Amino acid sequence: DRLSHVIDILLEMTELQSAEKNDHISLEELVEEVICDLTAVGEKRGISIVQSSGDAELTGSDTLIYRAIYNLIENAIKYNKENGNIIVSINEENEFAKVIITDSGPGIVRDDWEKIFEPFYRVDKSRSRAMGGAGLGLALVKEIAMQHGGNVKVLESSENGTSIELSLCKN
Repeated sequence: DRLSHVIDILLEMTELQSAEKNDHISLEELVEEVICDLTAVGEKRGISIVQSSGDAELTGSDTLIYRAIYNLIENAIKYNKENGNIIVSINEENEFAKVIITDSGPGIVRDDWEKIFEPFYRVDKSRSRAMGGAGLGLALVKEIAMQHGGNVKVLESSENGTSIELSLCKN
């Protein structure tokens, strides 16, 4: 099952190059949809997911951007504290639309801030299998961001939580 899952994700990553990127996207609506789809997952651990006000519009692949935001919020649930919270905000800066996901988890050591976006890299090797996943979710997010002229990065992280920014070129 794990091997099949890895193969599916790798195939998805190779298909990114050819994906149509001409959908008109409201990030506010897309984030709302992702939160709706993940609320039940968060509730199982007592985690609340809140979308702050804000919107940005861009042209791209709504399917791929949905997947990137989904992966980021799903990770924020997986690696959060029990009864924690997640805040998702959207803003615009020059030619970029930005989605910032902030969780109340235990944080990420600064040396791992860039490594977490590499394929198969895991911060906590001991919990990896138990948590599920293939170690490709954040690498997929990075590839989707790059396909949309943007990037993904850790803005800040401490024992009080982590903020990750997904930036996407608006046109």
